[in-house]
Formats: sequence, structure tokens, C-alpha cells
Amino acid sequence: MAPEARIKVFLKTSATALCAGAVALWSFSLGAEAARRHYRSHHHHLPELPAAPPRALPYPQLPLPFEIPGAQYLPLAWADVKGWSDDNHLAAYKTFRASCRPISAQTGAPEPKALGASLGEPCRVAKSLELADDAKAKTFFEENFAPLRISRLGEPDGFVTGYYEPVLEGSRTQTEVYNVPVYRRPSNLFVRGYKQDSVSLPNKGPVYRKIGRRKLVPYYDRAEIEDGKIAGRGLEIAWLKDPTDLLFAQIQGSARIKFDDGGTVRLNYDAYNGYPYTAVGRILIERGIIPKEEMSMQKIREWMAQTPDGARELRRQNRSYIFFREVNLSDKEEAVGAQGIPLTAGRSIAVDKSLHVYGTPFFIEGELPIDSERAKTPFHRLMIAQDTGSAIIGPARADLYFGAGQEAGRVSGRLRHAMHFVMLVPKGLDPTARAARLPVPDPRPSEKIAKLFPQTDPAKDKPAAAVAQSKSETVAVAGPVPLPVPRPVIEPVQEPRRPVKSRSHRQQ
Repeated sequence: MAPEARIKVFLKTSATALCAGAVALWSFSLGAEAARRHYRSHHHHLPELPAAPPRALPYPQLPLPFEIPGAQYLPLAWADVKGWSDDNHLAAYKTFRASCRPISAQTGAPEPKALGASLGEPCRVAKSLELADDAKAKTFFEENFAPLRISRLGEPDGFVTGYYEPVLEGSRTQTEVYNVPVYRRPSNLFVRGYKQDSVSLPNKGPVYRKIGRRKLVPYYDRAEIEDGKIAGRGLEIAWLKDPTDLLFAQIQGSARIKFDDGGTVRLNYDAYNGYPYTAVGRILIERGIIPKEEMSMQKIREWMAQTPDGARELRRQNRSYIFFREVNLSDKEEAVGAQGIPLTAGRSIAVDKSLHVYGTPFFIEGELPIDSERAKTPFHRLMIAQDTGSAIIGPARADLYFGAGQEAGRVSGRLRHAMHFVMLVPKGLDPTARAARLPVPDPRPSEKIAKLFPQTDPAKDKPAAAVAQSKSETVAVAGPVPLPVPRPVIEPVQEPRRPVKSRSHRQQ
């Protein structure tokens, strides 16, 4: 072969090898398919590289076994649930059966949440069991549920507060002493997707004031309502002595009002005005008025009683306002929760309704100041989710219901504590068995290799047709990675030496 021809072959082969090597490197950062497209579009005159066989990735497109947004969980054995054997399981079983009544009566599509309609099966079992023995109640939960330690993502524990039903003195009519109105829901309050006479409107989302037939504007806030924007419309259910009593009744979501004639009216949450709840206790902490470690409902009450003008300004920082409805309950019955059944003191909790399903059992364990403000009373109790609240947000966040009256108010008012949460999941959704089908990922590469070959999402580099096809597959397949063409071996060619002519220098 002539020297010029050999040089041309060398250059062409070297270009092919360099481009193929570049394709191999790009395959790690851009994805193999994108690299091949780039190669073909810029070097169409070069030979097509052979396709490597497809390689199955270790991450099939399988759904997670159990998913609650923003939560992390760990399956446990019952022996690892601290304090489980020390609880009164029969009391928890009776509370769970009470939640089963509305669960069994549900029709239509299940709620789009982690548990969905899975509580239906344990409820069917509980319906046929009239248990009167604590050991059998314990066995019921162990045979029908699996325990999961749950908390907010990145946090080790959950968080609890307490609530109760206030018992207040009041009047059926306005007097000089009783001049704080308790309002029922106004007729001009409107929530999209609900009829104006719907029972128990949601406690989240926008709320409007309807003007005429079509115009909607945000509803009045607390300051406007306290200044009389809805006064004189016949909305007053009763009258109280102190606006602080009304504020705490609204925070708790229910109240009992006792009249001078011996009568009592029971009130429950009915609607709110659309503004987010602002914790007055947090404002007092931020202003340095009450230290965080001393904060309690009783401390807030004492400060408000001593500072009437400051109390008025502080109340208005919480623009949220609650409207009540009368409920037909006797003095012996507990307040009705958002699930629509009477709560059980010491067993009912309020949870985040956007994440959890009513009726879900939670075992809560830790220490709480129940006996006194500074006490560390061991608390290990199976509670049932039967209520909700606008301030209850997160997967391991609960408000513990302690009943009615002053003592229940004192105990619940000093609870702001981290606790361990164990969520009881029906055996049909046990994530341990379902997670066993998920593949184990490849070993993590070394830090040096990771820096040399930074990874990107291959799905972003796929054409639309390939992405649509991959969605229907259960196993993701990586594109082939082309290998460079071996460098050709070229023998050096010795050229004949040419004679060198001598040149005379020009003389100046």
C-alpha cells in the first residue's frame, strides 16, 4: 500500500476509534441512546457501531409497598414495641369497634391514602367478636395488624399535644356580664364543592363570603367578626363572660355551656372562616413573654387575664375563627369527633386527615407530664384516630383527647412532647412481605469512580417514543454501551533521503 493510502486509512480509523471512545464516555453521562444519536448525526459517513445486548437495570418500575408522603417507617416485631404488653388492650379494642361502625357503613371508592379501605377486614373480624378479656383483645390486634415505627422523614420521633372539651358558664341572652357571642355558621359562608347547608365543612382551604348570586370574596377574619361584622343576624347560640373562653373553645373544637337555669348546650365544630390557625402560645414565646419550657394553656390564660389589651391584640394575631353547631348529646356523653362518633377520653386522638384514615390504631409511647407539670409519667397506650384539627399536620402528629372539664384541660394544656409512634397496619398491607419483591440495588461505586462518571437520569435523554414504551414495561432496560474500535497497527515506512543542495549566501 502506498504511503499516502496508509496515512488516509490511519486517519480515518483513528477518527472512528476516537468518536467511538467519545460515545462510550458519553454513554455514562448522557445515556447510551443519546450518545449513539449524536454519533450518527455528526459522523454519518463512518461505519455503524454494533449494538450491545440490553442490560436489565436493578430497579424495576414497581410501586413502593407502603407510602405515606413525608414519612419514614420501620417494620417491627411485637416484642420490639416497648410497653405493648402493659397496655389495656380491651379498652383500645372497644374504641376501635366504635370506629368500625362508620367504616363498615362506607360505600363508594376508598380514600386515596396509604391504608385506603384496608381497615374493612379487621372491622369485619371485630364485628363478630364480643370480647371481654384483655388477653384476647391483645391477640386480636396482633393477629390482624402489623406494627410500623413511623415518624416524619429525617426525624426520630413524633410529636403530641392534648385537647379537651371545655365546660363554660354562659347565658342564653346577652347581659352586662355575658356579652361574648358564640356564633353558628352564617348563611353567606361558602366553600367550593360543598352545599351551604352541608354538615361539618372542612377545616382547610379557602372560604368565601357570598355576595349576591355570583360574587365571592374572602370571609371576615377574627378582628372583623369581633368588631361586629355578623352581629345582629340571629346567629348567636349563647353568650360567654370572657373572650378567652371563646378562643380556647374554638381551639378545642367543642364545648359545653351551662346556664343558670341548669340547662346545658353541647357545641361542636361546624365551619371556619378560611384563615390558617396561628398558635398564640408560639407568639408569646417569640416575643419572650413566656419561656418555651414553661408554656402551657394555663400560662396563656394567666397572661391574658392580667393584660386585657394585650390579650385582644394577641387573639387577633390568630385570624382563624370557628363557628359551632348544637349537638344532641347528654352530659354523660363525650364530644363528637370528625369521624362522626363520640370520642373516648384517653383513647381517641386527632390526626392529619390528609394522610391518615379514621379508625387507624396508633401505639404511642414515651413520658408525659400527666401527674403534674414536671412529672415524667410513663405513657404507653394504643389510641384510635377519630378526629382531626387544622394544627395537626404530619405523619406522626397527634392530639390526645383527655375528656371534659378543668382537670382534663390542665393535663392537656401542658402537653407538647416528642413521643414514639407505632402505626398498626392491617395484615393485608404488611409492607414486609411486599418489600421482599423489590430488588437489591447494585453496590455503590467508589467516590473516585462517581466523580469520573457523573450519572444523569437516562429517561430524560430518551426520545418520546422510547419513554412511552418504557412506561408500559415492568423492567427498565439500559441501552447498549458501544466499545471503541481497536487502534490499527501501522508499520513505519522509511522514505528515501533526498540530496541536499547547498545554497550560496547573498553578499552584501
